[in-house]
Amino acid sequence: EFMQLSAGSLALAALGCTERPSTDRDSTLTVALPGRERMVQLFSDDSTMYLVFLQLVDRNAEGELEGRLAERWEHSPDYRTWTVHLRQGVRWHDGVPVTAHDVKFTLDLLSTDAVYYARPGDYAVSVLDDTTYRIEYHREGQGLDGRGSPLDDYTVYYPKHLLQQLDPEEFGTWEFWSQPVGNGPYRFLRQQPRTMMEFEANPDHYRGRPSIERVVVKFTSSDVTELLSGDVDAVQRVTPETVLALSGNDRFHTYDFSDSWGNKVITWNLRNELFRDASVRRALTLAIDRVELRQVLNFPADLPIFDVPLSRGQYRRGEVPDPLPYDPEQAKQLLNEAGWQDRDGDGVRERGGRPFRFTLLAPGDRGREGEAVYVQSQLRRVGIDVEIQTMDWLLVRQRVQGSQFEAGLFIVTASLDSGMGIRRGFGEESFTGYANRDVIALLDELESTLDPNQVDRIYRQLAPYFEADLPVTFLYPNMWTSVAARRVRGLSSPYRADPLQYMDELWLEEEGG
Repeated sequence: EFMQLSAGSLALAALGCTERPSTDRDSTLTVALPGRERMVQLFSDDSTMYLVFLQLVDRNAEGELEGRLAERWEHSPDYRTWTVHLRQGVRWHDGVPVTAHDVKFTLDLLSTDAVYYARPGDYAVSVLDDTTYRIEYHREGQGLDGRGSPLDDYTVYYPKHLLQQLDPEEFGTWEFWSQPVGNGPYRFLRQQPRTMMEFEANPDHYRGRPSIERVVVKFTSSDVTELLSGDVDAVQRVTPETVLALSGNDRFHTYDFSDSWGNKVITWNLRNELFRDASVRRALTLAIDRVELRQVLNFPADLPIFDVPLSRGQYRRGEVPDPLPYDPEQAKQLLNEAGWQDRDGDGVRERGGRPFRFTLLAPGDRGREGEAVYVQSQLRRVGIDVEIQTMDWLLVRQRVQGSQFEAGLFIVTASLDSGMGIRRGFGEESFTGYANRDVIALLDELESTLDPNQVDRIYRQLAPYFEADLPVTFLYPNMWTSVAARRVRGLSSPYRADPLQYMDELWLEEEGG
C-alpha cells in the first residue's frame, strides 16, 4: 500500500559524509543581513532559523532531497498519506529528546487560525510512537515541496515541552523568540538590539559539532563596506548593485539561487481597455528585452526566461519552453494592427483619441527600482507612455489584490491559496481579470492532487494557454545572490548558496590552507 523512499533512493547515504578539513575551534564567521533587525522565527524571511532549528529535509548540492530531522518516509499511492520516521538521538538544546509529539505540536500550531501558516483543515497528524508520525492531507500541498507538504524543506519544528502552555494568539510576541531553544547545529547565545545575534556550535548536533565554532549575524545597511573592510565574511541575498560593486574582486565569490516558486512579472489588468486584447499583451512582451534586463540586474547569463508558470520540478530539470524573443518591430506591427498608432507625432500611440498611457505600480524595495525604469524605457521605444508609481510592497499588494491598478510589477507565487498566488491571479474573480475556463479547470485539478507527476502534467497543460493569452509578462524567476569571502568554503550554486541555511557544512580556510 505504501511506497517507501529509502536512504539510497534519495541520496541519503551521502548525508553527513562530506569530507571537511579540521579547523580552529575558535573560528568565527560573521554574516550580514541587510536591513532591519530579525528574529529566529518562521516568518522572519531569512535563514537564521536554520542555525537553531532543523527542517524535516533539505537539498544537497545537486538539488536532491535528503533527510535532516526525518530519516525516512513512506507514502500512499495517491501521495495523501505519509508515514515519517524521525532520526533517533536528536535532542533539543536543553537535552530533552526530539519526538514525533514535537512535530505534531508544531504542525497543529501552524494550522491554527491564529498563526495560519497552513490552512486549518489541510491535514491531520497522528503520532504512532515517539519517532514515527502519520500525516493525512485533505487538500493540496502544491506537489511535494510546497510549504506544509510532507517533504517541506522550509518549515522548522518547535519544542512542545516549552511552548504547549503558550497562547497561539500571541505567537509572534512569545518571549521564546528572544532566547530560542532549538535542535539544530547552533545554539542561540544572545541578541544585541538592532545590532547583531550570536550563536555557538552545538556539540550534540547529530551530524557532529560544526567546523565553524561561532556565528555572528549582523544587521547592516552597508554590506559592501562591511565586506571590503573585512568586518563581515558573507552577505545573504545581496542587491544587484552589490554584485556589480564586487565584480572582479577576487577576494570574494558569489553564489546564486533561483527557482520557480515565485516569479517577478508585470501583471496587466485585463479589465482595463488598454490590455484586453491578447495581441496587445503580446506586443508589450515582445517590446521588453528580457535578456538585457537580466544583464542590467547582474543576474547569471543562464537564468531562464519563460512565458508560462512552471512547477518546481520542471524548473529544476530544465524543462523550460522557449520564450517570446525581443522583437520591437513585431511589437510595433501588432500595435498598429490593433489600431494603436501615433497619428499626431508626439511619440505616444493613441486610439479613438485615447493615448496609450498607463501607470505601473512598483514596490520601492531595496535594489529593485531599476526594473520599473527599464520597462518604462523599453515601452517608450514602441510608443507607449508609462508613469511609474513606487510604494511599499504591502501597498502594491493591496492595490493589486483589489484590482485597483492598471499594471503592476510584483511576484506571483506558485501557491494556490496565497494572496498573490497562481489561483488568485488567474482563476475566477482574479485580480488580473483573467478567467479562462480551461485554465480554471486545470487549477481546480491542481488543487486536488499531491502527486508530483500530476502536478507536472497540469503545468504542462497550462503552458499553451499562457503562451496564447499572455495574461502577464514574466520577467524572471525567484532569484537571489549571496557573497562570501574566499576563505568561506562549502558554498555552491544553485542549491548551496545560503551560508546560514548550510552553516554546519561550511568551514573556514585561510589563504594557502
